Amino acid sequence: MAAKDIEPHKWEKGQSGNPNGRPRKYVSQLTEMGYKKSEINDTIQAMMAMTMAELKEVWENPKATILEKTVANAMRKSLEKGSLYSLETLLSRVYGSPKQETQTEVRIVDKFDFDE
Repeated sequence: MAAKDIEPHKWEKGQSGNPNGRPRKYVSQLTEMGYKKSEINDTIQAMMAMTMAELKEVWENPKATILEKTVANAMRKSLEKGSLYSLETLLSRVYGSPKQETQTEVRIVDKFDFDE
């Protein structure tokens, strides 16, 4: 592709390619609304144990809290997309990330000879 073909598609000076920025995470939004992290974690944990029918009931219930609706929506979107990203995020929020093991080998040298 020639430079002349790219020129019309370049950003103007000071213009962003992502004007709205990165979307906010669910938990950040909910804590700003006044929910405690323990409430959020308890709700996520309870809803992760629900069947699809129970999850649908929560989503359709007009008396469900914003917290319940937000978690249900995140789970529904993940399942519709066939992506586990939101579910993984919710699970790691409640249970933490899995431990990652690393292996390190250390050699201790008593004497080092620069002349060799």
